[in-house]
Amino acid sequence: MKKGIAHYQIGDSFDYFLLIKTAVKGVASNGKPFLTLLLKDQTGEIDAKLWEASSEDERVFQQGELVKVTGEVGQFRNKPQLKIHSIRPSQPTDGVFHNDFIEKAPVEKEELMERITEAIFEMKNANFQRITRQFVKQYQEDLLSYPAAVRNHHEYVSGLAHHIVSMLNIAKEMSKLYPDIDKDLLYAGIILHDLGKIKEFSNAVAPSYTTEGKLIGHISLMAEEVRIVANDLQIEGEEVTVLQHMILSHHGKGEWGSPRPPLIREAELLHHIDMLDARMNMLDRALKKTAPGEFTEKIYPMEQRAFYKPSFEDK
Repeated sequence: MKKGIAHYQIGDSFDYFLLIKTAVKGVASNGKPFLTLLLKDQTGEIDAKLWEASSEDERVFQQGELVKVTGEVGQFRNKPQLKIHSIRPSQPTDGVFHNDFIEKAPVEKEELMERITEAIFEMKNANFQRITRQFVKQYQEDLLSYPAAVRNHHEYVSGLAHHIVSMLNIAKEMSKLYPDIDKDLLYAGIILHDLGKIKEFSNAVAPSYTTEGKLIGHISLMAEEVRIVANDLQIEGEEVTVLQHMILSHHGKGEWGSPRPPLIREAELLHHIDMLDARMNMLDRALKKTAPGEFTEKIYPMEQRAFYKPSFEDK
């Protein structure tokens, strides 16, 4: 496979295959339709416009389609954009496969599952343990396949489990610094906080938002499921309410999508661990595409800041 799209520079010519992550129809100021495509491979993704798109183009170039693209990497609003010269669906004779263009977590599924299981076994609170184990058993296959987001952080196959495991590892170290933390509650909150994304997203490979995801969202979906599972297990009382609060408050603020702000110590910590891991994931991946002595692209969820990669890091 040729060098990935993340390693192309402004002005470079492109002539290879990419996977359509999203395809959105629009209408230009001249009244002619066009497609906004988000194209990706294992290294990253790039926006592109297919101008004067026909109805046949709309039918063919859809989410999840592997396409051969020739063009040139340009720039629009300080972000790389691929100017398409030609595009066609891949053919069996091309010798390329969808799996080769799908970014995956840098940790194997088995290792991720082992760490999640280990955290559940560490729990001393039987109710937190039973609820968490039930969810992991119920959603294990999707948990180990789904991304943690459609875009921005851990947006790759197994990204959800990778995000959870990274957060568990941070929490384990923090519990040594702050021994009064209820580690069982924190671990349960970490494992469950984003599981609602399995219903919020359409699939693991090229996800879009489901109707439930758009109308309800993963936070409210998961808070409701916690109550349902607790009832099925005949668990009731404050532990269930507190666990629901962990989920409802993990985004931290109403403007960030949290129905409630954190009002429990472990909920406050969960929010910051979540933010820390998401931001470090975005930063690490942006810096890998950046040469020493240069700045990253602007990272939209991080206040559109561009981060500098010190030149001594190459020595």
